[in-house]
Amino acid sequence: MAIPSSSQNDVPAPNATTKKGPVVCVFCGASPGTSPAHMDAARALAHAFHANRISLVYGGGTVGLMGEVARTLVSLSGPEAVHGVIPAALVKYEQGYDPYAQSTEHEARRLLDEKVFGRTTVVADMHSRKQMMAKEVIEGGEGSGFVALSGGYGTLEELMEVVTWNQLGIHGRGIVAFNVEGYWDGLIKWVRTAVTHGFVAPPNADILVEALTAEEVVRCLKEYKKSEGRFDLEWNEK
Repeated sequence: MAIPSSSQNDVPAPNATTKKGPVVCVFCGASPGTSPAHMDAARALAHAFHANRISLVYGGGTVGLMGEVARTLVSLSGPEAVHGVIPAALVKYEQGYDPYAQSTEHEARRLLDEKVFGRTTVVADMHSRKQMMAKEVIEGGEGSGFVALSGGYGTLEELMEVVTWNQLGIHGRGIVAFNVEGYWDGLIKWVRTAVTHGFVAPPNADILVEALTAEEVVRCLKEYKKSEGRFDLEWNEK
């Protein structure tokens, strides 16, 4: 897939007159989960973002954790604080979708009301979605990064892709697993196992950081340190 570019493989220099605010991409499920703790965590994360003036970019949608974190942040910070990016094929799975609508984009605007869920961009495919979200994070201000709430296959895949990009030097943004009720314990254990077996360099175990509260998520992003084991590769060659 296309790789989002940045001036020095990490963070562009801030504009001399306008300081960009932090942008955080949240990966999470389109399901509420079986424990109310997951939805509570989504709401708590939105409150922490509001308190720290953090903008959200996420995978679009109105249901599950995805819808809850977006809806809550819009209610606190306004529609301009949230940008959803959804592939056209997934719009039809939104509640209330009209299969006879004049266009997918028209349905997206109707179902994903900007006053409730923020701005929504409909893209052609999953790769375009991930590239757009990553670009916004890379170009964001200090404290920008990626956060994984609880989710399924897609959440795990998106999380591990940005971890890999960090290791390869494509970006240097923080990556945090918001570990609600031990949801990410297995993944965190796997990272330690991969280090023990020699498949992940010990310094790179710290590319992915664990947080147990929403406030800790924000703190981890602000204090994130790039791993000394990252590859010093050049990704901007023409």
